[in-house]
Amino acid sequence: MVRQPLTPAQVEAGRRLGVVLRRARAGRELAEVAQAAGISPETLRKIETGRLPSPGFGTIVRLGEVLDTPLHELAATWRGPAVPLHTAPAYGRR
Repeated sequence: MVRQPLTPAQVEAGRRLGVVLRRARAGRELAEVAQAAGISPETLRKIETGRLPSPGFGTIVRLGEVLDTPLHELAATWRGPAVPLHTAPAYGRR
């Protein structure tokens, strides 16, 4: 399977996510947070700088847990200001 290139909007979403994660780390050592999340420091560095704009879901879940940042806040950041969280589809609800 060939992976499609990311759109400019997806790249920008990754940058926003990186900024939020870097702020949430707030003085904690990058290596400490990466180890606690089960990823390499280089992977965390790439996420925080936007060079890895679409990290795996499990990676984001673990980083949210380690940084005490709710997953819904990270999702809202990734979506950006144009699509508020409350307008996202409510999967599983009828």
